[in-house]
Amino acid sequence: MRILLAGASGFLGTRLADRLAADGHQITRLVRRSPRDSQERRWDPAAGHLDPAVVAEADAVINLAGAGVGDKRWDDDYRRLIRTSRVDSTTTLATTIAGLPTADRPRVLLNSSAVGWYGNTGDRAVEEDAPAGEGFLADVCRVWEAATRPAEDAGVRVVRLRTGLPLHREGGLLKPQLLPFKLGIAGRLGSGRQWLPWISMADWLDATRFLLDHDEVAGPVNVVGPNPVTNAEFTRELARQLHRPAIIPIPALALKVVLGGFAHEALTSTRVLPGVLTRAAYRYQHPTLPQALQAALTP
Repeated sequence: MRILLAGASGFLGTRLADRLAADGHQITRLVRRSPRDSQERRWDPAAGHLDPAVVAEADAVINLAGAGVGDKRWDDDYRRLIRTSRVDSTTTLATTIAGLPTADRPRVLLNSSAVGWYGNTGDRAVEEDAPAGEGFLADVCRVWEAATRPAEDAGVRVVRLRTGLPLHREGGLLKPQLLPFKLGIAGRLGSGRQWLPWISMADWLDATRFLLDHDEVAGPVNVVGPNPVTNAEFTRELARQLHRPAIIPIPALALKVVLGGFAHEALTSTRVLPGVLTRAAYRYQHPTLPQALQAALTP
């Protein structure tokens, strides 16, 4: 397929672009700077600018654009950036798709979202039919997903990727934890009772490719592993695989000092199950946390 990819320079986007190219797909990357080669096209999502001809050339569009949620301490400015970077990019793509003649529209839009949609679910397990929860990230996810509607209303298959926490030693949830764990100065976050909806990087990539090809799947999809764990369980397993102790819990107050507004989200319990992927018969490479962590930690 000819695939138009936004967010290709990010933690997930770089790996997805490489995987899709290795599978023989033709990848065109959307960039906000001057293009460096024939596989890049410039756009300005903040201004809503995207050449419709670029979209008309694509069989599929994948949008992973958005400022990193855990990259910086949250203040009011960064909260705005988290929201606008997601909504502006999605709105620009969806409205451009909808504005094309029917014959020129891509067959599918895979648009990033997050398990933050559900807010704090406590110990209650949720699937894709659960309503949006409360909190900053839940509010972001509501407007982020709503921004795909022009493409959906135009008859394009839209899949909203409610991604969990992909595990990889070079980014995401895992990278900032490795050094403290190796030094033996790490432990659970807060009470440790909050649920973590993890997924191995290999399964995130495979599930995304799976959804690209399966025309019968549309709407929200929880891209998470089938066996969520608590933060305490995650901490114990990571410590076991690194052969290090994990006996120094990080109090909630300390997290609030270090992370600002993000501390609340880091302590949120989100017990999410992959209902759509399970019913579509997706087969996981790493269905358990030990398997996923072993894969993530292997160079």
